[in-house]
Amino acid sequence: MQLLRLFMEGLDTVAYWYRSGRFIPGILPLPANALARSGYVDAMCELILNSRLPVGLISIGIQTIPEPCIVNACNEGLLRLRRLGILLHCLNFSGGVDELHWIKEMQLEGVHIDMAQIRERDLASDVLSQLRQSPYSPTQIYASNIGLVKDFENASTLIADHSYGGLMMSPVSRHQMLQINDSRIAKAIFSLHPHPNPNLNGDK
Repeated sequence: MQLLRLFMEGLDTVAYWYRSGRFIPGILPLPANALARSGYVDAMCELILNSRLPVGLISIGIQTIPEPCIVNACNEGLLRLRRLGILLHCLNFSGGVDELHWIKEMQLEGVHIDMAQIRERDLASDVLSQLRQSPYSPTQIYASNIGLVKDFENASTLIADHSYGGLMMSPVSRHQMLQINDSRIAKAIFSLHPHPNPNLNGDK
């Protein structure tokens, strides 16, 4: 029940942005053992359908690849979610052979690579090339946990499609985000841009 409650809160956050006129996708992390249980998957499918959110706004983040004993059940659960238009992400990619095989088998939409781990050890270039094996692959690389300028350089070397972390922006709540957007500073910056059409007085 705790897992489903957190899942509902995640859906509510995505719906909050959507109702505010912002098409912001959300990644909801889930453990692999929950995805291997049909009861959880049934409940999540019902919650997703009841949310009535557009396709592409909800992603499931798999924290670790499933153990061999539950991999078939987990894959079946993920495929059921994918039929509802849910995108699939691997959140903690470490470069293992088993991870690569599973990512390619499931054709995940996103792979998140921790830049702190890249600093501590080299991730083989052939591993990354396998992630980008086909130009038509749906998999995109996310450089996560960017905390140093060196992490930006590593993300550029990886040719990451997306980057995020504390150096770029510290975590904020959705209410803080709206306050930033509605602040006087934001309005002042916006007012510096010329308006496309003059008003009746001829002013820009």
